[in-house]
Order: sequence, then C-alpha cells, then structure tokens
Amino acid sequence: MNERIRAFAELDRVIHEPGRLMIAALLYAVERADFLYLQHETEMNKGTLSSHIARLEDAGYIEVEKTYRGKVPQTLLRLTEIGRKTFEQYRSNLKKAL
Repeated sequence: MNERIRAFAELDRVIHEPGRLMIAALLYAVERADFLYLQHETEMNKGTLSSHIARLEDAGYIEVEKTYRGKVPQTLLRLTEIGRKTFEQYRSNLKKAL
C-alpha cells in the first residue's frame, strides 16, 4: 500500500472528527482552557461541545475538572499526556498523508 494512503488509514478517528479536532488543537496550544472559551472559539452550542468533550474524555485524551470561580461553576479542560502524544501523532500522520 502506498505510504501516503497508509498514513490516512492510521489517522486517529476520535481526533479526526472536525469538532474534536478543533478542541484538541485549542487545548494543545494551552495548559488548560475553560468550557466557555472552547465554546466561543469553536462556535459550537453547549450540547454539541459537551458531546465532543465526553468522547475525548472517554478516550482518555482530555481531563475535565469541575470547580468554582467564586460562586460561579467553572469547567476546566486540559489534554492528558496520552492526548498530547496522540495529537502529535495525528499531526505527523496527516503531514505524511499530505
């Protein structure tokens, strides 16, 4: 099989979905981010964003921390080490494919 075609086949399907790819890319660039920041940057509604976050969390790629800022609830998210390595591998495979 052609190396470029194989690289496409090796793309992580969890991260490859556009919504999850945006979340992973945003979290890769920062130590952590809150839910509202991700919602603003991705322009997703709360339900869609929550669904993508749950899928990434189930895969072990992100960590979700529920806390408070004063009396206001706050949801903080960060890439786990596995998530960071998976995203780096995804980028590498995508570059090979292209």
